[in-house]
Amino acid sequence: MPNTTAIPFSVLDLAPIPQNADVQHAFQRSRDLAQRAEKLGYHRYWLAEHHNMTGIASAATSVLIGHLAAHTQTLRLGAGGIMLPNHAPLIIAEQFGTLEALYPGRIDLGIGRAPGSDRRTMMALRRHMHQPEADNFPHDVAQLVEWFDALDPQPAVRPVPGYGARVPVWLLGSSLYSAQLAAQMGLPFAFASHFAPDMLLQALAMYRSQFRPSERLEKPYATVCINIVAADTRREAEYLFTSMQQAFVKLRRGENNQLPPPCGNMADIWSHAEQYGVEQALSMSLVGDKVQIAHGLQAVLNETAADEIMVNGQIFDDEARLRSFELAMQAREMLLD
Repeated sequence: MPNTTAIPFSVLDLAPIPQNADVQHAFQRSRDLAQRAEKLGYHRYWLAEHHNMTGIASAATSVLIGHLAAHTQTLRLGAGGIMLPNHAPLIIAEQFGTLEALYPGRIDLGIGRAPGSDRRTMMALRRHMHQPEADNFPHDVAQLVEWFDALDPQPAVRPVPGYGARVPVWLLGSSLYSAQLAAQMGLPFAFASHFAPDMLLQALAMYRSQFRPSERLEKPYATVCINIVAADTRREAEYLFTSMQQAFVKLRRGENNQLPPPCGNMADIWSHAEQYGVEQALSMSLVGDKVQIAHGLQAVLNETAADEIMVNGQIFDDEARLRSFELAMQAREMLLD
C-alpha cells in the first residue's frame, strides 16, 4: 500500500466561467482558489490551454500563470498544459523562462500534444494541418529541454529569458503516446484521467516499464488527475457535480457554453446514450463527503500507485468550489500510512 499521506496533492484549474458571469469573475475565482490551495497545502496549481471555448478563460495560459504567481507566495504554478503544436518552441521557452525569472523555483511546464481546439481555431492559431507537424512533437520537446538545460553552450538560437532556466518539463497525455515518449525522455508524466480514463492503467504500466533515467529524473514519476467534488453531505456533492455533467453533455452536443448551475435531475437533461458516454468519461470522479472521498482516494492510489494526485473540480458556486478543495485535502489527511 502506498504511503498515501506523503503523496502531494495538486490542483488543475480550467478557469471555468460560470453561467451569467464574465472572464474577470473567472480570474477572481482562480486567484481565490490558488490562494486557498496554498494555505491548504496543495503542492502545485496548473492551468490548461483551451481556445474558442466560451466557458474556459485560460487561453492565454502563461499570462494567467504569472497573475496567480504574483498573488501567491510558495505555490508552484504551471501549465497543465501548453498544447505545444499550437506554438513555436522558442516562444514557449521565452515565456516560461520569463516566468521562472520572475518567480524562481515555482514554475512548471506541462506539455500536451492535442490541439485543445477545433479545426477552424487551429487554423486561426496558424497551426498547419498536415501530418508531419505532429511528428515534430518529440523534436520540439527535446528542443525545449535542450534550451532549459543549456545543453548546447553556443546555440544558434538562444531564448532570452529561458536558456539555462531549468524549468521542469512534464509530458501530459490521455493515451499511450505521451506515456511512451515521457519514458524514453526520462520526464515526469501526468495522465488526464479526469476526462479520458480508459487507458490510464495501461499508460502508467508502459511509462514505468519503459522509463529511462535522465539527468532530469532518476525514476518514473506519475501524476494522476481525477475529479473531486466534495461537500458536507453526499447529496449536496452529487447536486454540485451535475454542473460538470451538464457541461460534458453540452460539449458532446457541440454546444460551447459557460459552466451551468447545478440541477435537481439530470434525467431531464441527458439521453440514455449521453448519460452512458458522460459517466464513462467522468468515471474517475470522486463525489461525496470527506469520508467517502477518503475511501475513493485510497482506492485510486492502491490501483494506480500514483506519485501525485491532481484534483480537478468544476463547481458553479464560488464558496462551494473552495469548500470542495478544502474537504479534498481533509480527506487526504484522513488516509492512513
